[in-house]
Amino acid sequence: MSDVARIEIEEFREEVRNWFTENKPQDPGFLLPETFMEVGTDEQFEFLRDWQRKVYEAGYIGISWPKDYGGGGRPQIFQDIATREMVTQRVPFMPNTIGLNWAGPLILKVGTEENKRKYIKNILSAEDIWCQGFSEPEAGSDLGNTRCSARRDGDDYIINGSKIWTSLGTYAKYMILLARTSKEKSSKYAGLSFFLAPMGVDGIDPEPIQKLTGEYGFCQTFFDDARIPADCLMGEEGDGWKTAMITLTFERGASGGQAGGTSMMELNAYDVLELARRVRRNGKLAIEDTYVREKLVSFLIEFRGNQLMSAREKVPGLTGDWPGAVSLSGKLRNTELRRRLTQFSLSLMGANAARFVSENSVDGGKWQRSYLNSFSATIGGGTSEIQHNIVGERVLGLPKD
Repeated sequence: MSDVARIEIEEFREEVRNWFTENKPQDPGFLLPETFMEVGTDEQFEFLRDWQRKVYEAGYIGISWPKDYGGGGRPQIFQDIATREMVTQRVPFMPNTIGLNWAGPLILKVGTEENKRKYIKNILSAEDIWCQGFSEPEAGSDLGNTRCSARRDGDDYIINGSKIWTSLGTYAKYMILLARTSKEKSSKYAGLSFFLAPMGVDGIDPEPIQKLTGEYGFCQTFFDDARIPADCLMGEEGDGWKTAMITLTFERGASGGQAGGTSMMELNAYDVLELARRVRRNGKLAIEDTYVREKLVSFLIEFRGNQLMSAREKVPGLTGDWPGAVSLSGKLRNTELRRRLTQFSLSLMGANAARFVSENSVDGGKWQRSYLNSFSATIGGGTSEIQHNIVGERVLGLPKD
């Protein structure tokens, strides 16, 4: 790296740090969701969308996306710096997570020129919110079981069926939709097609689903003879499985190209360390317990290790034995750590852990809320069981049986 480039990067780092310090939003006076999967009220949604728009207009998301489509057109390192600062300062997350991290990168990779000019800028500005239509009730974790149908009728496709766990479904303008256009007998993965489907048409009805925490955010979306334009088809009819698999590499972090920003405001190992210094367990501060201290050290090591994984992946000598291990294991490592970490936070409280909605709950019940919310991330994008199989088969070379 030249001295000029190094100076430019350091100046940008200082610029970003100052901007987020000066522009970090104040407490809005209402409960903010932890992730895009918990956005359930209009005030939450509008607050977060305004924040994403402000960050985009300042030039700190989409930095590495092409300038012709509304991005910054700069090297990836600048986006990495901006995103890292958002994490450090713990600013609100970007609500258009599916657009920024899955749909947008997919469109840039395999979409037409018309797709890129139509969708990309409004994804970045949060003008157009995106949701995902992959999972279905009763279909399990195998997308090959998709039954939602799309039948060609002139210049339209007619969609019938339903999708579930469509986060932000009530706010989304578009959905990345996997539907069955034919019943191929050769394989259950054949005959599937991929659409960039508009949500605001007759016959599409997203109904919110209440979660364990009492919050909303998920929906079940029903399609009843919904007509969408035929040019919403992405790629060739019947070739949707391939496109869906490309999308999942973005969702699981196995492929780069995301627009940047954060998708959650999660509690981390250092937060749990501070909690242990405040709550009492067996009549004394939890931090004084030898077992607690050992567990905390283990969590801190694991958390820091995950933080350093992206840097490790760039060093061939550290990944030569198991190529692809870092990227393919990322979702599994991070979501399972969060689940175990939040579960451990409740154990620090003893009997007080049972107080979730009580006025006497620790920190207003945020630890219980975070634990209950943690399960959604271990399911979405492929369950932890599926992620274990991916690591076993594609990284370790183990047989399917």
